[in-house]
Amino acid sequence: MLKVENIKKQYGSFQLDCSLTIPKGRITGFIGPNGAGKTTVMKSILGLIFPESGNVSIKGRDIRKMTAKERQMFGVVLSDSKFCGYFTILDICKIMKQMYPHFQKGTFLGQCERFHLNVKEEIRKFSTGQKALLHVLLAISHEAELLVLDEPTVGLDVVVRDEILDLLRSYMEDSRSILITSHIAGDLETLCDDLYMIQNGRIVFYEEMDVLLDHYGICKVTEEQWRDFDKEFIIKTKKEAFGYLCLTKNRQYYLKNYGSVVVEKASVDDILLLMMRGV
Repeated sequence: MLKVENIKKQYGSFQLDCSLTIPKGRITGFIGPNGAGKTTVMKSILGLIFPESGNVSIKGRDIRKMTAKERQMFGVVLSDSKFCGYFTILDICKIMKQMYPHFQKGTFLGQCERFHLNVKEEIRKFSTGQKALLHVLLAISHEAELLVLDEPTVGLDVVVRDEILDLLRSYMEDSRSILITSHIAGDLETLCDDLYMIQNGRIVFYEEMDVLLDHYGICKVTEEQWRDFDKEFIIKTKKEAFGYLCLTKNRQYYLKNYGSVVVEKASVDDILLLMMRGV
């Protein structure tokens, strides 16, 4: 579905140099610290900015050559995307119908009713969570084949957030694809098929989510244990007051061979922390 091949973009001292692939029918998580390059990659995918070199293609079609009609395959939520605050949802429906021939007005309004969004109220009066919810509902309202979602669940309470994740799962039943960023690790762990991590403009980690959850682990090793500790399967290490915090891709090996070492499952947050701050 989507191929990002060696795209490069320079902003002052920051340089993006990134490649990633999203197959059809997959939900891919995209994580990294603020300023790592996530938004630059997403805007490159959408053709909002163009890299200085490299290529972005959707279904084999160069993003630079895609027509306005072809770009209707995108459903988008960006952190800086917004409508005029004086518009109502009914106003937005008129705009969406003009922009997207496949806009499902009835379904969209039904979802607004389900989530108690007042279609006649000006958007400027909505809460942060209501605005975030509205953007997600719009992104899935016009049969987009690729969703590009930047922090789509920010500001939502846990119940609404769970309902939104269910909507996205249902949306995937027609073999669509999603690229999603989130600072909520649990959302990615339950939703995504695989995960990329970007740091300082470069991809530093990629793994299938099933492999990550089943095989990756965190070892808590004391100074005394560290001397005889087998480091073959250790990816990153961080010094702590008690000793060492270690990220491994073979949790079972250490559970089997080091009964005195604390070995826990690794979460997305654990991996982000160790990849950023470990050595």
